[in-house]
Amino acid sequence: MTPTATPATPEIPDLAPAPANTLFGSDIVAETLRALDLPFIALTPGASFRGLHDSLVNHLGNTEPQMLLCLHEETAVSLAQGWAKVTGRPMAVAVHSNVGLLHATMAIFNAWCDRVPMLVIGATGPVDAAKRRPWIDWIHTAQDQNALVRNYVKWDAQPASVDAAREALLRAVWLTRTAPRAPVCVTLDAALQEAPLDTPPAPLDPARFLPEAAPDAAPAAIARAAAMLRAATRPVILMGRVGRDQAAWDQRVALAEALGAGVGTSLKCAAAFPTDHALHRGAPALAAADVVLSLDWVDLAGALAAAGPMPPAAKIIHISADHGLHNGWSMDHQGLPPVDLLLPTEPDRAIPALLEALGIAARPASRPAAAPTHPVPAGTITVGGLAHGLRAVVAGRDVALLHLPLGWNGADWPLRHPLDYLGGDGGAGIGAGPGIAVGAALALIGSGRLPVAVLGDGDFLMGATALWTAAHYDIPLLVVIANNRSYYNDELHQERMARLRNRPVGNKWIGQRMSDPEIDLAAIARAQGARAWGPVADGAALPGVLAEAIAVVVAGGLAFVDVHVQPGYAA
Repeated sequence: MTPTATPATPEIPDLAPAPANTLFGSDIVAETLRALDLPFIALTPGASFRGLHDSLVNHLGNTEPQMLLCLHEETAVSLAQGWAKVTGRPMAVAVHSNVGLLHATMAIFNAWCDRVPMLVIGATGPVDAAKRRPWIDWIHTAQDQNALVRNYVKWDAQPASVDAAREALLRAVWLTRTAPRAPVCVTLDAALQEAPLDTPPAPLDPARFLPEAAPDAAPAAIARAAAMLRAATRPVILMGRVGRDQAAWDQRVALAEALGAGVGTSLKCAAAFPTDHALHRGAPALAAADVVLSLDWVDLAGALAAAGPMPPAAKIIHISADHGLHNGWSMDHQGLPPVDLLLPTEPDRAIPALLEALGIAARPASRPAAAPTHPVPAGTITVGGLAHGLRAVVAGRDVALLHLPLGWNGADWPLRHPLDYLGGDGGAGIGAGPGIAVGAALALIGSGRLPVAVLGDGDFLMGATALWTAAHYDIPLLVVIANNRSYYNDELHQERMARLRNRPVGNKWIGQRMSDPEIDLAAIARAQGARAWGPVADGAALPGVLAEAIAVVVAGGLAFVDVHVQPGYAA
């Protein structure tokens, strides 16, 4: 999906004529970012890229790319992750020297595990020691700064000249846009940015340096996959990492219906198939399958092992290019699955060829009538009650769920469109939710969808200042907190430890509960510029509060509702 609007309040610089027509290294970098069609650059300011900052403002006028000011580097990266989850396109992010990159590392790891495109622009103090200011330039210069993230980016560079910087940016954007997608990092020397140029580099056409490199499965492999599926009597399709395209969604539905295949999906990934479709099985029903078709399923080995003996009797067809990113540092590649046929491409590219080989015609998928909601009872609110209460209030609107808490039950909210839900944070790094929500909401401006993020209280507290960016740039967004006042997931871990060791289970809350004093989450949201309500602890009050908050978002505002929920997870 391509966004159709930009934030309503970009900062517009006063572009007085420059006294001389001198170009600097960072001017060429900024021009290259514009030529690469990067509409935004999220950043937390820093002196190591002050040259680039000046070029973005005074050379380009703070447009294409427009700066998005964030209050923490982790938020800036999460913003770009949310943007990519909607659009499939990279956003640029600028982080200040080694200290900014250190802040950003958790979010970069999330984006890596989420397999989203992103251009991270790092910066370092002058590599030439003779050009460093005392003290500050020394502690903000690193011998190999990209070593901080090299194990969880697809490619990195630290160019030493303006020509090399332009080439590095071209290569970086080409690689991040090419499957398998993942963040890339280009670090710029401060001295390179600030050096005046005697002559500008020759103009170039970026399109000539961004050749399409989308892998396609060989026709023979497609024919073999079609034959295996045609012969299957109990096929199962595991729908994992796929795109947001409606036509591709319709093709997946057509394939499942023609095969009569049971379909598994996961809340780790964005919406991939109608979850209230008769063929949707919720958890993958693999034990009785004779052929399993995996569409870039996250942790295929784990899913197969959970279903029964390994290796399984079923034949496994795996459509994925993910192996191109696997390395020896991070285990995010999961276990090695048994695969009888690999189609080394993205599922959205392989499915049309499979349909043709099987003689299946795709058509627009039908949307069943709205599923009923259960009224929220008065008194204690569960996460399920929150889901049903929210669904009842937004009835008739197209909603995009931008992020969800661990306690969410997928059965409480049917997914019927590729933008109904955008998936998890990738690396299970708490604190990503607010930034992802803001970036996704930005991408959805003009889409007609109501952007809603349901966040855990711990997730919000670690990334709360992302809301300021939404307020500052007039990005409409509803944030609802499923507030159990605890790091509840770890309470369960401590309960398990106590049971295994025959120790008191009742102590599991110690070092976990966020109380005494209770945190006023609504006050934190108001401090960032949001209209805020809560805490709401009585189910009878929930629909009215949610209706008020939604009215704020429909009018273009930022709304926040703190809901006290009963701790617990869906079965």
